[in-house]
Amino acid sequence: MEKELKEALEEKFYCPVRFAEQIEKIVLVNSDMNYIDAIVYFCDQNNIDVELVTKLISKPLKEKIKCDAIHLNYLKKSSRAKLPI
Repeated sequence: MEKELKEALEEKFYCPVRFAEQIEKIVLVNSDMNYIDAIVYFCDQNNIDVELVTKLISKPLKEKIKCDAIHLNYLKKSSRAKLPI
């Protein structure tokens, strides 16, 4: 069953870039929603287990999620300087 879900995900989104575009659209439309919430919302709307989309999260999207997590105090702030976005 998990294999079928992975195949369905890959068919629908083709690659991490397309998944990231969908998440970006959700964040743009819902200005009060961060990237973490957007991924959870997307998974809820499409009846997808959140754990299955981990391979579709691109490096730039991971960085945005990390920034959200730091801002929400889910992660400790790093000592490295952060570029303004």
